[in-house]
Amino acid sequence: MRRRFGVAERTTAAAEGDVVVLLIGMRINHFWAVHHWLPVLASMPRMLRELGRRPESGLRKYILLTASPRTYYVVQYWESKEKLYAYAHAPATVHHRAWTFVNGKERAGRVRGHVGLWHEAYVVPQGNYEAIYADMPAFGLAAAHGQVPLEKRGRRAKDRFAYRPEGSARPEGAEKTAPSAVADGA
Repeated sequence: MRRRFGVAERTTAAAEGDVVVLLIGMRINHFWAVHHWLPVLASMPRMLRELGRRPESGLRKYILLTASPRTYYVVQYWESKEKLYAYAHAPATVHHRAWTFVNGKERAGRVRGHVGLWHEAYVVPQGNYEAIYADMPAFGLAAAHGQVPLEKRGRRAKDRFAYRPEGSARPEGAEKTAPSAVADGA
């Protein structure tokens, strides 16, 4: 019998080196102002399709999420901050056209607070992230960087944080972690 989930074990993300994560979204401040927020809401899927057609852009994976009926956002995993910056500043992209539109409205004094925009970008250095997936197909960081059995990186969170790929220098003063009293996978 075929399992419903693709992976029937505990796994972790195969990420090595720094990880670049972008959270980007919008908040509908006035539902009745559809003509203000609908173009903003529609621009993100267009950007994601554009990035999907350009694998060299550096977007590895993304997850569309909603926090409430008012707030929509995307978690994006990028190859590097340089590739993220390059897309953000590239002319002739959906992103460039969207920001030109928003900035033009702002300069003209036509922004009325009907829709909020936000983003947060993080460059997470190696040794400052870890992940665990139990009976899950590749998701999040593992979807962006690949998935490996948990034992390859350590059964405990502190071991996964301490993981360094072969040939990678361990940060000065770092010690090899001893087995922890924390429950498996914590």
